[in-house]
Amino acid sequence: MSITAAMVSELRKKTGAGMMDCKKALTETGGNMEEAVDYLRKKGLAAAAKKSGRVAAEGAVIAGSLGTVGALVEINAETDFVAKNDAFQAFIAGVRDVVLENSVAEVEGLKELPYPNTGRTVGEELTHQIATIGENMDIRRLQRVDAGQGVVASYIHGAGKIGVLVELQTAATDEKVAELGKQIAMHVAAAAPAYLKRDDVPSEVVDKEKEIMRVKALESGKPENIVDKIITGQINKYFGEVCLLEQAFVIDPDQKVGKVVEALAKELGSEIKLNSFVRFQLGEGIEKKEDDFAAEVAALSK
Repeated sequence: MSITAAMVSELRKKTGAGMMDCKKALTETGGNMEEAVDYLRKKGLAAAAKKSGRVAAEGAVIAGSLGTVGALVEINAETDFVAKNDAFQAFIAGVRDVVLENSVAEVEGLKELPYPNTGRTVGEELTHQIATIGENMDIRRLQRVDAGQGVVASYIHGAGKIGVLVELQTAATDEKVAELGKQIAMHVAAAAPAYLKRDDVPSEVVDKEKEIMRVKALESGKPENIVDKIITGQINKYFGEVCLLEQAFVIDPDQKVGKVVEALAKELGSEIKLNSFVRFQLGEGIEKKEDDFAAEVAALSK
């Protein structure tokens, strides 16, 4: 019987197994879908499908850079224990390298790329790791940055809890540029800026902050005629808290990040532009399931 792409796709949806594994299962079973599912289950390759509904909020963020290119990837697992597993660490390092070496912007596109030295795609290797390690895993997000000319610095904090990329565009080749990039990446990990510069802050966000400041000032008894001056000072302070270029540099709090970049540019005699940054914090936005052991015991006793 001829095995069609539609049949392979259907089996993948049923089992979560890799494309080549599904094709082989259908070939071995003469195209019988139920028997192919059983075939994959016996091989342990359909186990991933059973685990796919479990919340994966642990794992690790991994980063890396090669000159002007940087990659940041978050891969989740169910437990911190598995995240420290050598096999998991080797897998995420392999995924990071695939992102570094290929111009890819989306997780689905990443999954179609070859995973090194396995004959499988990244998506198929993910399924293989789920079946092997025994926990649900998910490639949640990625970011690839190409500076074109300059440096992309990377930094990982807390064994993969936070990952950062910082892009510095410049014609300067001095090692001090890469050193500053690393320092700013460490700053981003610690200070968690929301925006690069004040022009990046949406107008509706600024308006909301100003309204809150106005209400607070009036309720505290400040005269109406000086409220606008108070808001001007407070909104500048707000920008200094949320915009990377205006934050106090954690390594030298007397200097703003933007001024530190300007100082190095002047020293080297070459323009340096802090063009972008990316910060991933492990599990941010994922709703973790809270286990209620007492409720589980009560339910089982009924």
